Amino acid sequence: MATKRDYYEVLGVSKTASKDEIKSAYRKLAKKYHPDNKETGNEAKFKEIQEAYDILYDDQKRSAYDQFGHAAFEQAGQNPGGGNPFQGGFGGFGADVDLGDIFASFFGGGRQRSSRSNAPQRGNDTLIKCKVAFMDVVNGKDIDIPITLDETCHSCNGTGAKTPNDIKTCPHCGGKGYVNVRTRSLFGIVESQETCPDCRGTGKIISEKCPACSGKGYTRNKTTIKAHIPVGINSGQQIRVSGKGGRGINGGPNGDLYIEVQVQEHNVFKRNGNDIHIEIPIDFVDAALGIKIDVPTVYDDTSITIPAGTQPNDIIKIKGKGIKDLRTGKPGDQFVHIIVKVPTSLSREQKDILNQYKTVNGSGQSWFDKFKSSFKR
Repeated sequence: MATKRDYYEVLGVSKTASKDEIKSAYRKLAKKYHPDNKETGNEAKFKEIQEAYDILYDDQKRSAYDQFGHAAFEQAGQNPGGGNPFQGGFGGFGADVDLGDIFASFFGGGRQRSSRSNAPQRGNDTLIKCKVAFMDVVNGKDIDIPITLDETCHSCNGTGAKTPNDIKTCPHCGGKGYVNVRTRSLFGIVESQETCPDCRGTGKIISEKCPACSGKGYTRNKTTIKAHIPVGINSGQQIRVSGKGGRGINGGPNGDLYIEVQVQEHNVFKRNGNDIHIEIPIDFVDAALGIKIDVPTVYDDTSITIPAGTQPNDIIKIKGKGIKDLRTGKPGDQFVHIIVKVPTSLSREQKDILNQYKTVNGSGQSWFDKFKSSFKR
């Protein structure tokens, strides 16, 4: 005969543990090793845990166990739990253990009362993506968006009945929308609630359906809604349109529609936050001598001065010519990137002029000559 483990060891508590500690340890282990637990269930361990709890939670049995050990319960060949715990119920659960908590772990809520399934419920929010032109984000614009929308039937006001007299209380559930179902488990009879199969949770039976919506209470319509593209919105941000989402249940309101904006790229302007970047090509002669030019911005053409001696990839900032912030309205800046263009073919006259420039250039050294003279390896 196998030697029984110490009951305190089985429950993982000390010999001075309170009844609350014993009950807490028992409930935790019972949930883990119950045979219905597909992941960690173990019938032998569960039986051992049940037996230990039966002894240690009972003050008289615990006193006898502390004094005589397992021998206190073996003289008459009795099961200390008062019988096989898998036959005729479980003595150890008693009135001090909340079966509802145990059931909730094993069966997902056995004794919990469900909320009214026939109550009006708001519909789900829905999300669509919408491409928006770059300049519409700069200036803001109202756009038309085609959608398919479930709307409350105007003929029956969402009841699904031809007339109000065609709405009857469901005889199966008495208008509650759910029915009580009793099932047998290892704990005995378990009572739970399920959606009424006759009325499908509405609590009502329709004797004659509305001809406009065929009893559904709603109609599916293709429509066009207007949405405002606010100034400064960026890709990935959303616009909410109230009441244009998924349909409600049992007369509940529709959810909201969220429009996720995807801003299309511009062929010239590049956005970085609220700043605008643009590349402007200029002739290498203009870069050397300087020039005044009109640069396009997202709003208008703005005059800027390219100073003499401007180098390739120099940047000139035009303050306040970026996109206005979505929340504050404060505009960003525009940054002009200078692209110096060098001709790939020259006429004889142009070559002569440039060679003349080299001749009159101070020391006569080129930029490369100056670099080489200062270079050290």
